[in-house]
Amino acid sequence: MEYFSAEGYEFARQVLQRGIAAAYLPAFLAAAAQFPALLGERGLLPAPEYLDRARQRRIPTLFRLYYSDRLLRSAAWTGVLVSALLVAGFPQQGPPWLPMLAFGLLFFLYLSIVNIGQVFYGFGWESLLLEAGFLAAFLGSDQVPVPVTVLFLFRWVVFRLEFGAGLIKMRGDTVWRDLTALYYHHETQPMPNPASWFFHHLPKPLHKAEVLGNHFAQLVVPIFLFFPQPVASAAAALVILTQFWLVLSGNFAWLNVLTILLAFSAVDDGAVRALLPWASFAVPDPRNVPWWFIAVVLAMTAAMLCWAWAPLRNLFSRNQLMNASFNRWHLSNAYGAFGSITRRRHEVIIEGTLDDPGPEALWLEYQFHGKPGDPRRLPRQFAPYHLRLDWMMWFLGLGASGRGWFPVLLQKLLAADAPTLKLLRQDPFNGRPPRWVRARVFTYRFSTPAELRRDHVWWIREPAGVLVDPVRLEPGRQP
Repeated sequence: MEYFSAEGYEFARQVLQRGIAAAYLPAFLAAAAQFPALLGERGLLPAPEYLDRARQRRIPTLFRLYYSDRLLRSAAWTGVLVSALLVAGFPQQGPPWLPMLAFGLLFFLYLSIVNIGQVFYGFGWESLLLEAGFLAAFLGSDQVPVPVTVLFLFRWVVFRLEFGAGLIKMRGDTVWRDLTALYYHHETQPMPNPASWFFHHLPKPLHKAEVLGNHFAQLVVPIFLFFPQPVASAAAALVILTQFWLVLSGNFAWLNVLTILLAFSAVDDGAVRALLPWASFAVPDPRNVPWWFIAVVLAMTAAMLCWAWAPLRNLFSRNQLMNASFNRWHLSNAYGAFGSITRRRHEVIIEGTLDDPGPEALWLEYQFHGKPGDPRRLPRQFAPYHLRLDWMMWFLGLGASGRGWFPVLLQKLLAADAPTLKLLRQDPFNGRPPRWVRARVFTYRFSTPAELRRDHVWWIREPAGVLVDPVRLEPGRQP
């Protein structure tokens, strides 16, 4: 068992298993709260209709034969319960098959949701969470040593995530190569947080230093995750520090938090004791490893090594894919983010009126939780919770087609659809249906410190056009 077990990684296992389980909590909570309104039986992109169209594709999902909002909520709340048990560490106290079963259930339940989530679940961190949960199942329980191959598979995930992001930046926008990306990023990122305004106004030389540090952290540091200790722990520490910087400056769901957790796969108990001398870790007897557990872990490792070819080839391809899955199980994926940086922020603002359209009509704005709206409102912190509709509105402002879901959203607002209104921060009509709605485009920029002091606004915005002219509820339509 000497070559199967990774001696001195008990702390890493606890962080990985409990942390990944904790990352599943906001994912399942968001599904319970948002999925029915977005993708349910009467959602913006109804999952039953999608399943009918995709019947021949053999999508692995619990809902393949039958979907209902009740079944969806049951799956989501089951995921919340199992995640909470794993965070508390109860399954890990049993035989190794028990946490394997618990993480396997989390993986399948969330895979079932992602595979019918369409554009609202088209984010790279969905695949990252699935892959992390799948690997966590093979870390075993507290009764057996940590399998060394699983730790290296976790490091391979971090390498793909970081190195892939670094390569796609260098291959993409020129602002990454001339080190000016952060002149724009904090202001134009999908969902700024309370600190983004302050980060945006840091001195430009510091912004350039940040970009240079980012390139080092993503293109050089990940290689050292595979080195012997203490080099691997030092590399992991640099990954963790840079990811904390991203947590402080933006809202990227669970992406950065989960990356921090995965980086602990390279941190050994000796590094932890160097910082926390009082820390002690129980060491399982390597002679207690069941033969079946060894066989299952080695079979999984072989399968993941076979699947590793596609993302490895993608890393060195001129046409590198970003956030792509190469199989329907979302295992061994390609990752990467922000290959290009938006220079100007365009926001789609939805307005409604109780009047007839005209010069005298009073138009009132619908307010979202996370996307910029009221210029006087400081952006809020939501990550690791994921506001899916707010993110899709950001893509809409970039020029993405909302053909499938955005007209339906407008019709539901015209009908004052209660589940849809719950996705918003503020309904200006307090549950009453407006007569007309429209969608206008505004350019947004952060206010200067002088403008903030004078006008008490965090944003300055200007009209930039009309996306959708005034529309009213279509006769006989039940949105």
